[in-house]
Amino acid sequence: MNRQRRLPAEWEPHQATWFSWPHNRDTWPQRLASATAALAEAVKYLSCDETVHINVLDAHHAEQVRAQVGESHNIILHIVPTNDAWCRDHGAIFIQERTAQGWALVATHWQYNAWGEKYPPWERDQRVGRAMAEILQVPCISLTPVLEGGAIESNGAGMLLASQDCLLHPRRNPGLTTDDWEKYFRDYFGAERVIWLNAEIQGDDTDGHVDVTTRFVAPDTLVVALETNPDDPNYPSLRANWERLQSLAPVWHFTLIPLPMPQPVIHQGQRLPASYANFYIGNRVVLLPMFHDPQDEVAREILQKLFPQRRVVGIDSRGIIEGLGGLHCLTQPVPAV
Repeated sequence: MNRQRRLPAEWEPHQATWFSWPHNRDTWPQRLASATAALAEAVKYLSCDETVHINVLDAHHAEQVRAQVGESHNIILHIVPTNDAWCRDHGAIFIQERTAQGWALVATHWQYNAWGEKYPPWERDQRVGRAMAEILQVPCISLTPVLEGGAIESNGAGMLLASQDCLLHPRRNPGLTTDDWEKYFRDYFGAERVIWLNAEIQGDDTDGHVDVTTRFVAPDTLVVALETNPDDPNYPSLRANWERLQSLAPVWHFTLIPLPMPQPVIHQGQRLPASYANFYIGNRVVLLPMFHDPQDEVAREILQKLFPQRRVVGIDSRGIIEGLGGLHCLTQPVPAV
């Protein structure tokens, strides 16, 4: 493992969680108010135990957001204009770097082009990572590949999950290979081993981000979304992902735990990428997307057993998911050092 840099696991202590507040009515033409109300609830839970930073468009937008999230010294608003709200993908990915004085916080700023140039414009979003580093007054390493935070997942101990279809997509990184990426992951995230995934669910416009199918919950434990209905279009992809991970588990010494999928969530004839795997781990809470579905409580109980020191809180995500993303997609953790 590269002992000079590491990408902490999400359950490791945070100094903060960062959001870019939803505002784009092209993303949420009907449910913007519902999406922001759900996110305000998430901020309420997180801000009890860590700082919450929120990017807003301007002073007027700041007033609107403050009215939603309330007054708290733990909630800090920044005028950092964005095109959209998906901070996991356009925000800085924060790592720890070893110095003579110990571990220090460093921002890595990768390129961003709205999931392979699907949703122009993205020029504002491309600048967000550097702005976050400047606000925190930490060093920023700028890198040339396109990398979205939802396409990777770290166990904090040298293992990384990565989306092959996403990171090798010709409209993101033409010519890059898995070997190229593994060198980046080794040099900047301290990853010794990379599990390349290809799972994708219906409605996911990211080309298979890992944070909707497969998540670390401990250095040696993964929860994996699994569809049990063979007639569901998600069944083949999720079953293949499960079976591949099963074949690797004895070799790489990790345990797999199945996580159910909700019933299909449909909006205007379109299947939305609803998944319980898109949860977010805060310092004292786990925020779980819920969809008014019988499986909501099943998923909550599974995660509560896995995180006994945290409270698993359900967030009604029926409004959020109409933007084709979820809770995890809206967050960016800032590790403590």
